[in-house]
Parts: sequence; C-alpha cells; structure tokens
Amino acid sequence: MDRVRSLDAAARDEHTTQAVGPVPATVAWHTEVSGEQVHRPDPRDAFPVAWRRLDDTHFQVRARWPRRHRFFTEVAGRFQDPLLIPETLRQGSMLLAHAAFAVPVEDRFVMQRVRYSTSPARIRLDHASEDVIADITCGDVRRRGRRLAGMRCAMVLRRRGRVVATADGRLDCVSDRVYRRLRGERVSLTGRPVPLLPGLPPQAVGRTDAAAVVLAPSPRPGSWQLRVNTAHPTLFRRQDDHVPGFVLLEAARQAATAFSLFPGLMVVTDMDMVFTRYAELDRPCWIEADPLTQGDPDPGTVRVRGIQDDAEVFRCTVTVAASEPTAPPLAPDGPRNGPGTER
Repeated sequence: MDRVRSLDAAARDEHTTQAVGPVPATVAWHTEVSGEQVHRPDPRDAFPVAWRRLDDTHFQVRARWPRRHRFFTEVAGRFQDPLLIPETLRQGSMLLAHAAFAVPVEDRFVMQRVRYSTSPARIRLDHASEDVIADITCGDVRRRGRRLAGMRCAMVLRRRGRVVATADGRLDCVSDRVYRRLRGERVSLTGRPVPLLPGLPPQAVGRTDAAAVVLAPSPRPGSWQLRVNTAHPTLFRRQDDHVPGFVLLEAARQAATAFSLFPGLMVVTDMDMVFTRYAELDRPCWIEADPLTQGDPDPGTVRVRGIQDDAEVFRCTVTVAASEPTAPPLAPDGPRNGPGTER
C-alpha cells in the first residue's frame, strides 16, 4: 500500500480543494445520506451529511462532527476526539461504496488497515461547529465481475479550507452469503450475552465515562484484557458475531494512553493499525503495549497488539502528544459560568 500523504505535505496545499484542482460550482452535493449507507442506524452516530463525485476516483464527503457525544467526547477539555478521523474515513468509504460504486447495503465490509495523522492544534474545539470536508481518493479498485470487491481510500480532511488530518485505509467487500460461509458456526453466536468485565478507572485511559472503558485490569504490566460491552450503543451499533474493528481501535488508543505518565492529558495524534483476524466475543483477548524505543520512561510512540488464543488479532503503532489543560477564559466582569449559569 502506498504511504498516506503526510500531514505536512497536505498542509502545503491546504487552501486547494482537491488534488485534481478547484471544484466547479456546478458539481452538486447529494444530500440524501442514510444511516444504512454509513452503517450507523442511530443518527447521533452518523456524521456524513452529503457527498459529491469529482471524477471517477475522486469524491468529497461533507461530515458534521458532534460537539457533544456519548462516546466521541472532548479530550483534555479542549480538543475534539481524534478517533472522529478514522470514523469519518470509515463512514465516508462505506457511503461511497454504496452510493457511488453500487455495493448492496446488505454486503459486509472488512477493514484491513486504517491509519491517520493529525496534531492537537488541528483538532482544537475552536471551530467545532464547522462541517469538515473529506477529500477521498479511491484507488486500487478491485472487482469480481461487476461487483466491487475492495479499494483503498485516501482522505485529506479539511475544515474551513485548512487541513485537519490525513488518513487512509483498505476496505474489502463481501456479500452476506460469502461472509456467512467464511464465519461458519461463529455466525450463530450473534447476540449471545458476553460477561462484562470490571474496567480500569476511566481517568487511567483518558475517558470520563466508565461505560466507554474497553480495558480490564491484568496482573501483567503493560497488558490488559479486552473489555467487551455489547450494550454500548456506539461501540456495538448492532448485534454482531465478533468484536467490531472500531472497538479494537479504541482499545489501542486506551492502551497507549494508559501506558503514558499523564493519561488525562494525552492526545493520540497518529495511529496505524493492521487487522490480521477477527476478534471473537467468547474468548479472552489480551491487549499488550510496549514502547517503540526500549527504555523510554515516557514513550511518545507505543506498539500495541491484540492477542487471542496465542494468535495476533491486530497490531498498531500509536503516537501520543501531551497537552496542558487550559482554564476557561474569564469574562471582563468575572467568571463566565457562575452558579446556576448554563453553558
């Protein structure tokens, strides 16, 4: 796979609309976007609101990020959740697969790899009410007959013309019939209750809500057991026969955060995850973190792996950046939010 464009490279042309040149005003947006197309039945979790085709392989997706959300919450009090970036790539890619490449809505998608890059300054909450525009290039398109079998989607994400992040991923498509054949008897486990393990303290993994914690304690340093909360409406948007890839992405983020000295002040700026097999719901999955540079007392880059039945489920490189909290600004006549004053 080609390397994703670096954030610095994207920033050099941040005031252009897209790699193929300015978009004519006559290129209309398609505004009928359904939760079914982005595989998010709850509208609170569906972010794309429009899309348009620039040419055969170049598209734009307009997305509306939530200022407040039950899962994608503020980081360190002043940054948007960086996992909105890979989630926008995921939802945008699926939207284009259905709307532009005619993939049936009942087909299944398998993300082989996903990665993104940003910086704390680019995801500040200052302009959180502004929509983001994802310039998505679809390459390495594979087909089985007339059906889309897979493609690589590279994304440059902008807000108000300025680069927010870059990301890319490899998406494979299989019919529901083929998926059921691949998964075999595992499909019968769909909806089966999974015991909820006790979680780490939310502040240890950079969260504020205990329901969003996906790591359980382990006696081994740098190792945790995956905590599967099938009742969480965002992490498990539907009954499934395996752990969704997004849960594993969050596990890697939480592991890297917990591995740092100051988990409450860490922003995950870069992730590069490769999925190697399905994570099963009924088997313990261990999340292990190691510093990229051995002996580093406070590593900025961490290697995280998921291990189940002595086999690797995923591997991920995670980079974190520290950020000092900032007190809310004061109004000229005193505190902006006093007792009894709504935000």
